[in-house]
Amino acid sequence: MNKAERQAALAKIINQKSISTQEELLSELKNAGIDATQATISRDIREMRVVKAQDGTGTVRYTLFRGDSESELERLGNSVREVGLSITRVEFMNIIKTIPSNGNLLAAILDTIDFPQVVGTLAGHDTIVVISPDVASAEWFNKQYKNNFIE
Repeated sequence: MNKAERQAALAKIINQKSISTQEELLSELKNAGIDATQATISRDIREMRVVKAQDGTGTVRYTLFRGDSESELERLGNSVREVGLSITRVEFMNIIKTIPSNGNLLAAILDTIDFPQVVGTLAGHDTIVVISPDVASAEWFNKQYKNNFIE
């Protein structure tokens, strides 16, 4: 497993579960089939700007730092401009090509945003399949982001 895949998995776990210690994080990664050392996770936490913050219930947990007032949508747009090569709509899906080693990271960002037009994503090394509930939703998604790609 490469760094990008590990960090994408780490982001997904942090976004979906209340994790408050590195031991819990290592355990969740192991449950997901990812072997990593505490030192590696510490570096990932630093690089990804993961911080501890209180959630709505008062529990202190890891979260991705969203500083500099960049919204998730702005972050997605910036990431698409940085690593996205092309987007092609096929019926109710969009196929996104990225520069190598960035498919999983861009998909992780997409997965954190609750688009009603996106049912889910499948990611690989440099390709993401964005699945929409219908053709109209796929067209909307394609039109929203088509101008951000290098193409």
